[in-house]
Amino acid sequence: MKKLTIIALTACLAACAGNTKNTIAMLPYPETFRGDVVDDYHGMPVADPYRWLEDADSAETAAWVAAENEVTFNYLSQIPYRDAVRARLAELWNYPKTGAPRKVGDWYFVSRNDGLQNQSVIYRQKGLEGEGELFLDPNTLSADGTVALADVSYSRDGRWMAYAVASAGSDWVKIHVRDTETGIDTQDVIEWVKFSGATWAPDSKGFYYSCYEAPKDGNIYSVQNQHQMVYYHALGTPQGTDIRIYRDSEHPLRYFHGYPSHDGKWLFVSGSEGTSGTELLYRATNQTAFKTLFPGFKYDYGVVHAEGDTAWVYTNDGAPNFRIAKINLANPAEGLIDVIAENPSLKLENISVVGGYLIAQYLENATSKVVQYDMNGIEVREIELGELATASGFGGEPEDTETFYALSTYTAPATIYRYDLATGTSTLYDRPTVAFDPDDFTTEQVFFASKDGTQVPMFIVHKKGVKLNGANPTYLYGYGGFNISITPGFSAARIMFMEQGGIAVEVNLRGGGEFGEAWHEGGMLSNKQNVFDDFISAAEWLISNKYTSPAKLAIAGGSNGGLLVGAAMTQRPDLFAVALPAVGVMDMLRYHRFTVGWGWSVEYGNADNAEQFDYIYKYSPLHNLRAGTCYPATLITTADHDDRVVPAHSFKFAAELQHVQSCANPTLIRIETNAGHGAGKPTSKRIDEAADTYSFIFQNTDTKVKF
Repeated sequence: MKKLTIIALTACLAACAGNTKNTIAMLPYPETFRGDVVDDYHGMPVADPYRWLEDADSAETAAWVAAENEVTFNYLSQIPYRDAVRARLAELWNYPKTGAPRKVGDWYFVSRNDGLQNQSVIYRQKGLEGEGELFLDPNTLSADGTVALADVSYSRDGRWMAYAVASAGSDWVKIHVRDTETGIDTQDVIEWVKFSGATWAPDSKGFYYSCYEAPKDGNIYSVQNQHQMVYYHALGTPQGTDIRIYRDSEHPLRYFHGYPSHDGKWLFVSGSEGTSGTELLYRATNQTAFKTLFPGFKYDYGVVHAEGDTAWVYTNDGAPNFRIAKINLANPAEGLIDVIAENPSLKLENISVVGGYLIAQYLENATSKVVQYDMNGIEVREIELGELATASGFGGEPEDTETFYALSTYTAPATIYRYDLATGTSTLYDRPTVAFDPDDFTTEQVFFASKDGTQVPMFIVHKKGVKLNGANPTYLYGYGGFNISITPGFSAARIMFMEQGGIAVEVNLRGGGEFGEAWHEGGMLSNKQNVFDDFISAAEWLISNKYTSPAKLAIAGGSNGGLLVGAAMTQRPDLFAVALPAVGVMDMLRYHRFTVGWGWSVEYGNADNAEQFDYIYKYSPLHNLRAGTCYPATLITTADHDDRVVPAHSFKFAAELQHVQSCANPTLIRIETNAGHGAGKPTSKRIDEAADTYSFIFQNTDTKVKF
């Protein structure tokens, strides 16, 4: 026993000192049963041998999960520097994190994390100096830190806080109400809420929320969700007496969200069939019947402020880069009148109304540009920011005199500023102290030509002085979908990776929102292949410009980005050393049958439609794995409580990949327990997963790890 211990220790010291790739003895993969299920899609038979893995509650699936995790964690445990990677990640993660303060009545409410707390804690204080008093600590709601805050809102009078909590990463949340005078929760509890928090009525006597009926049959984490409804809850009453504001019986597969105007005169209901395109309904609060203000679902409409008979609307109707326009609610036939016209060179990413001003957050080549306007759209000033940064925040009420914002870069975590709306002065509120020197790193933005010639940008971050010799381990991340923009942001894990000589890259693929709706549409539906072409072209550019090589290149993405990785590795398995698909949409033929997957049909198309099936089937990762192919070393990650992208996607993809893999590259799946799609994941689980992921990268790119 002592001899074995000495040998193992010697191996670890050698690997940590930077010797050659260590050998890992893998356990055999589980023998995964292949069934005989075959579906007919418009005359084409498609086999689905792992249909049984869709039942997450079955004993057979549980046994398979346990067996796969045994193989995976046995492999990871043999990487000699895994503990050192985790220790360094914990050091880098362990810095105090402060959110932007929110002024509520006489109090400022601030979210803080001392560094390694599983969940951030809400404090309140009378002024901006000092830490204040603890007000809500979600770490006390579960022993393992898996209950997280999903949403927080405050009543207009400051007396009440509504907070939504999610357990184990689920999209289902419960809304609770806390008395800000006493710090004690009331008896108000709202259940079966999804994709909604509490939106307070102006009189502070209650709030609006969206929910579903309690699931009657099937797994609450996988059963399809239908008939989202809008309710009003009066404080101090049971949920069973809440007033239903809106239900569309004819269209069960739509989302609905209700909210009042600032003065309470109007009530709006926004409806959507998916993740883009809305229909906006409205009525006076003293009426019962809704009318259509903007029909759906070609464009997006959102009321950012309404008072009297005037509504300010954020929309891409007639403006692919979005604009702000007014409409007269008493006579909507007059149409939209520009307040802030579309800027053809800037994407209007977000708008907030605070202190009687419009704060417009733009994207210019995927970095933030913020401009302050008056309510008539007259520019007051541009708010000066750092280069290649992302600004967020700028919340508050129309009567406020100040607001707060956060500024993040790839090499430094969020710094918080107080902004004086009258003078335009930004004052530092909080800058975290970190366990590395941000000046050791550099960020550049480059543009490359995709397959069809489209110019696509990406950010490249690394330590200063890195030699471009093709020998650098590189982490290429992408998303490319749902109008979501990828902008500069801090990651402690990437810092650790770059300390080991790695290069971190994020690419702004089509399908995202960085350049407006035209960019989004260029990567959705029948254009989805453009996203994969952009990603593959980014990899080829990095290789041809000597940043890395196929033997050193890892690709990563989560959710829609997991689909991206799955498609890229099946289309170009020769191009990557490592593939890291996280909580990915891998079965493109059946995604719409689970939870709210139907809402993605607007983005992807639906296999039930013959024309859309044709292009979906061509890239669906699960259906494009081929026997006799050597695929990259792959670490799939998912979680047992993921009710956004159900784990069956990853289960089936892992089983088929293990079945067809033709070389010795490992094909592993890491299945987190008591966790979901990613939101609210405890710090400890995040660090563990990052340690495993980056250790896997180092191992399979033969990186000389030194601590």
